[in-house]
Amino acid sequence: MKYPRRLLVAALATFVTVPAAQAWGPLGHSIVAALAQRHLSPAAEAEVEHLLAADHTARLADIANWPDQIQDDPAQATLWQQTRKLHYINFRGGPACDYVPPRDCRDGECIVAGLAHYVAILGDKSQGDAARLEALKFVVHFVGDEHQPLHDGYRDDLGGNKYQVQFEGEGSNLHRVWDSGMLKTRGLDWQAYAARLDAAGPVALPPPAPPLDDPYAQWAEESCRITAEPGFYPDGHKIGQAYVDAELPVAENQLRIAGRRLAEVLNLALAP
Repeated sequence: MKYPRRLLVAALATFVTVPAAQAWGPLGHSIVAALAQRHLSPAAEAEVEHLLAADHTARLADIANWPDQIQDDPAQATLWQQTRKLHYINFRGGPACDYVPPRDCRDGECIVAGLAHYVAILGDKSQGDAARLEALKFVVHFVGDEHQPLHDGYRDDLGGNKYQVQFEGEGSNLHRVWDSGMLKTRGLDWQAYAARLDAAGPVALPPPAPPLDDPYAQWAEESCRITAEPGFYPDGHKIGQAYVDAELPVAENQLRIAGRRLAEVLNLALAP
């Protein structure tokens, strides 16, 4: 049975009151998926297992990176072209990071609209299992994407891809550092990293900001505001240990928030 969209939006709005490049890269996306899977309701877990059986897996982490991987699959070229702009949002209103759909999500081509679209398909049992499995893959991935700050930016730098930096003695860009560079400094695989973050206990969510009718827009605004914080774009384009010490906890907190919110999205969309 389809979960009514107005009820899903209302439930997510209530939930948040409780204290073209990849986003995160394979490591981060797998961590978000693993954190979410640890907190699925029994009903959602059963439905996830049912849908994932077609891919011969039961782990969300195994499908979390698929929406990025299809860009290299000629058989999925059309789907990639249809969905590639749904991985991010470019705020056009300056540092305020206020979401204005006609301006920031023209023709529904942004992550806010993309996430809403696939959540609706996932929760609609009149859709076939193949369509719902594809939707599950995009939902898992897009929730992760929304919480990588550089997928929700307002700067004209392609999400930090044009902001060149020196990191660990090599040339890189700020997007890549946030995707995976800082996370890899822990030296953990995704299973161990997810266990480490989950052991920290429930994550405190940012306070909601009105209007409360579009939680996915709020999440994008939250991430955008992180990019506007002093020091996010490093002075001198050099990233040293001081930057990692300051920003890695921010990145890890975003992973924890994404995992918690993904679990709640799936619990609501896949409720009986």
